[in-house]
Amino acid sequence: MNPLQELFLDELADLLHAENQLVKALPKMAKAAQSRDLKTAFEEHLKETRGHVQRISQVFALFDRPAKAKKCQAMEGLVEEGASLLKEWEGSPALDAALISAAQKAEHYEIASYGTLCTWAELLGNNAALKLLQQTIAEEEAADKKLTVLAENHINIQAEEGESEEMPRRGTRPLSYGRQR
Repeated sequence: MNPLQELFLDELADLLHAENQLVKALPKMAKAAQSRDLKTAFEEHLKETRGHVQRISQVFALFDRPAKAKKCQAMEGLVEEGASLLKEWEGSPALDAALISAAQKAEHYEIASYGTLCTWAELLGNNAALKLLQQTIAEEEAADKKLTVLAENHINIQAEEGESEEMPRRGTRPLSYGRQR
């Protein structure tokens, strides 16, 4: 096995652990979310994340290796930071904005990691692995864009105005989900 292939498999093991951490964190984030749309986004991404774990196992199999995780300290830190934000902003109209911030940090880490693995899979000439990794990075990018739309269209605005979807302030304008800036 060449050094790049060893590095590829090492990083894949790191990403497997990262995805497994998110499988545990996303239900907590969904439960905490005040916005129905954000709750749904987290629940949908949880289903995708379970699929990411399966795809990583398939990539390991393409290299005739068992799917074995390696502790991902980066995702561990991001998940811990997200848990801290959840506690700090619980009950606040800014909670959903904080949850999106935490989620997007994790998404950006995953996008960077999958992008690197795609480059290496291509260099290693493993088109089947490349295709699986490209499917996953596309889902990660779509999840990130969905979070951005939710944040820009109403969640950040609600946080700024001191209202949440669950408990809007009396006398405020109705929520506008399609609002353009």
